[in-house]
Amino acid sequence: MWNVDERFSQKAIESLAALGFTVGSTRGVVRVEKYGCGAEFRQDGDGRYQMTIIPTIMVKGQFSRLWDAGYQKFLLTDEGIKLPALASHLQNLRKYNEELLTALGIPTFYNEALGSVSQVTVYDRVKGREGDVPDKTVGAHSPGAGH
Repeated sequence: MWNVDERFSQKAIESLAALGFTVGSTRGVVRVEKYGCGAEFRQDGDGRYQMTIIPTIMVKGQFSRLWDAGYQKFLLTDEGIKLPALASHLQNLRKYNEELLTALGIPTFYNEALGSVSQVTVYDRVKGREGDVPDKTVGAHSPGAGH
């Protein structure tokens, strides 16, 4: 999905704002958002920026992880809340990814452009094996489930 070893100049990061991205910076950490999606870059010792959080869908201002549970894709928050990933979420993530790649001069490869890439994939319906209860395996719960 992303070669997170890439390093970007400060000029490249700052140029994103002119392309419609919201760019916020605090003490060497830059958050880049658009279409309800975001990514994080951190400045290293030589003044260049490395992506530390790959593009993802934002949930209430926080980064989420895309989880493929086998029967549906979900968004997982750091608090373990799971929300169904809607088609509009995935469309926006695709558009965000494509625009960010282009803006930073990163080539898009065919296999990466085929579909959404999940950060977490856990589903195994064989009773007794890890993943047989997907929510339990990733520590997820639905919002308002008393957690």
